[in-house]
Amino acid sequence: MGIRHGGWRPERLREVREARGLTVSETGGLLREAVRALGLTGPEAAEREIRRHETGEAYPAPGFRRAYCLALGRTESGLGFRDALPGEAAGAVPLPALTGTWHADLRAALERSPGPLTGTAAQDVCRRIASAWSARRAGAADEARPTLLLVCGYAGSGKSEFARFVSRMTGWPVLDKDPLARPLVERLLAAAGCEPDDRHSVFYREQVRPQEYACLMAAADACAEAGASAVLSAPFVAEVTDPGWLERLAEQCAAHGTDVSVAWVHSDPETMHEHITFRAAARDRWKLGHWDAYAAGLDPDLRPAGPHLLVDNRGGSAVSFTDQVLRLFGGAAAESPRKGATHV
Repeated sequence: MGIRHGGWRPERLREVREARGLTVSETGGLLREAVRALGLTGPEAAEREIRRHETGEAYPAPGFRRAYCLALGRTESGLGFRDALPGEAAGAVPLPALTGTWHADLRAALERSPGPLTGTAAQDVCRRIASAWSARRAGAADEARPTLLLVCGYAGSGKSEFARFVSRMTGWPVLDKDPLARPLVERLLAAAGCEPDDRHSVFYREQVRPQEYACLMAAADACAEAGASAVLSAPFVAEVTDPGWLERLAEQCAAHGTDVSVAWVHSDPETMHEHITFRAAARDRWKLGHWDAYAAGLDPDLRPAGPHLLVDNRGGSAVSFTDQVLRLFGGAAAESPRKGATHV
């Protein structure tokens, strides 16, 4: 499957740069700062690469596009990397003007995130993140009930990035299924004579996957029992579409005084394919080698069975937005947000 670049207008990147009064060299410096801030690895933001992007000689890789958005304060569509999504502003990242009431400002920013933010579940998640951030900024204890936030969605949708964003804002630990359970999964598969990177066989689905999720949920239960909030990152496709599973988890956590919230990260097949390709994880080899068959099994309309926050990350829109929120509000650090931050 080839990666399509619908709506790519290379000249738009140069237009935004020149409107900011930036030279190519100055833009390179901003990109390098953004790359460091995001913890990304990849090619150096040299002048030659920027010119190749501006002339259409090379389409920027996902990490480069993410750095451009952060450095220039624009959405991907605003920089000409793709068409705008329905309802997406094609210019500046839509953050609110700061009032100095940081807790309210953060909630206002979160409520402008891509995707429909309706219903009490979505508002509760935003309120909970803002509360934890505000408490950490003040160096005070968070008085709200502990929360177990499940960040779920298909492979390559942007779950890990969104989970890390929540963690950096709140200070809650991330329990990511892959690094947490991978040693066990690989040993079980090897002992059964299977490839350690197998994630598609009947044996994996029926014998290994249940143990993988059991490890993750045991760690989550330990957090709930200790009264600690946590962010769980895993596909959870079968689990969160089962009302009974969600009800049992909610009851189990409620017994420890902990609430359960669900965030579904939605993306499109082209974006997921690109992200999976560039992360180059061994566990994705089968997906990439049989992409058409794998993608045919994805349900773009799948959603959790219960109340949830929908994070629309088509085209990487939500990740770019959360990068801007982190820059503006400073994550979980106890420093004041940047009053002088501006958005082009």
